[in-house]
Amino acid sequence: MYAIVKTGGKQYKVQEGDVFETELLNAEVNSAVELEVVLATDGDKLVTGKDAANAKVLATVVEHGKGRKINIFTYKAKKNIRHRQGHRQPYTKLKVNSITLG
Repeated sequence: MYAIVKTGGKQYKVQEGDVFETELLNAEVNSAVELEVVLATDGDKLVTGKDAANAKVLATVVEHGKGRKINIFTYKAKKNIRHRQGHRQPYTKLKVNSITLG
C-alpha cells in the first residue's frame, strides 16, 4: 500500500513507516500531521480525484532542521565585482504512521 501526498508544493510517494524530508511545516515535534492525498492504492484498488479526498495519510513530525549549505558565487568578468552567498534550506522530517483509503 502506498500513496502520493502533496505537501510544501511537492509530491512524495510514501508507504507506512517511511521517513522523508519536506519543506518546513508549522508543526511541533512529535505532533501528528494529516497530509493531502493525490493518489492512493492498495494493490488492486486505486483511489484518485475526489475519492482521494476521503483517503488519509497520518504522519508524525520527527524533527526540524537545515539542509547542507549551498554556496552561490557570482561575478562580472573584468569588473572586479564578486559576490559570495550561502543558503541552507530548512526542512521538516516526517514519519508516515498510517494510510487509510476511506
